[in-house]
Amino acid sequence: MNAVPLEHSLILAGMLFTLGLAGVLVRRNLLFILMSLEIMLNATAIVFVAAGAHYGQPDGQIMFLLVLTLAAAEAAIGLALVLQVFRHFRGVDADALSDMQG
Repeated sequence: MNAVPLEHSLILAGMLFTLGLAGVLVRRNLLFILMSLEIMLNATAIVFVAAGAHYGQPDGQIMFLLVLTLAAAEAAIGLALVLQVFRHFRGVDADALSDMQG
């Protein structure tokens, strides 16, 4: 059976994580920031699965389930916060949050 080398998986995960980090740092729209965070979480999940497959341990798949659960919770809470920001400011620009008082 031909397996994907660990180095290829780590390079892919590094590129995805860098892409997500650039999206978080550059974008001002809260929806794009949340999508970039999801890309970063998926990159970490790829690393866990690839390392688990490389070492022949099921721990990577267990950690993937943890990351998947964390991503679902982050999406639910993040979208609820985005809806509240949209109701209050009539937009989802992250710079508008600096106008909040309290």
